[in-house]
Amino acid sequence: MKIGVLALQGDFREHLDTLGAIGVEGVEVRRPEQLSDVSGLILPGGESTAIRRLIERWGLREPILDLARRGAPLFGTCAGMIVLSREIEGDEAPVLPLLDISVARNAFGRQLDSFEADLQVPVLGDQPVHGVFIRAPVVERTGPDVDVLARLEDGRVVAVREKNILATAFHPELAGETRFHRLVAAMASEHDDPGEGAGRRPHPIRRTNAANG
Repeated sequence: MKIGVLALQGDFREHLDTLGAIGVEGVEVRRPEQLSDVSGLILPGGESTAIRRLIERWGLREPILDLARRGAPLFGTCAGMIVLSREIEGDEAPVLPLLDISVARNAFGRQLDSFEADLQVPVLGDQPVHGVFIRAPVVERTGPDVDVLARLEDGRVVAVREKNILATAFHPELAGETRFHRLVAAMASEHDDPGEGAGRRPHPIRRTNAANG
């Protein structure tokens, strides 16, 4: 099994290192043909505008959407969450509108306002998840099929999942946190090789008690 990491811009190397730490082969993805033999894809943090431009330049949009349609898991962190969102504040056109959420960019201020927080993520166990927030977005609306996985203490939504699409407003990979990547690997292992075109059902998830925002 191979998990691709979109390696156009941002902290893709940290995601590759995290995959390696859990014994999963991670591969850099820059061209459409590199998606043909991956069982999932991670969209890293970085600059969402630059990622948008490079996805279009290298013709990656439709191949990534097709990967998601086949049931392969996609995981976006920070800017990756923005890229996967159906609605972006300011009427900005969506890039890969796979998550029925609305996001506000840079919701916590500039990079100088970055912070870290321990979050309760019941689907990942009782031990808190440590997240790093750097110019992070926040989820302002979730659709009826979206699971809220984590909130800050003030109630703001910072981690979500809809079927095979997973996203966090924070960076688990910068905090030495591996459980989100393990979840992606477990989801990917339940699907046939994407090159064969047959995907199995998305990995089941226990719905949190938190109501949609």
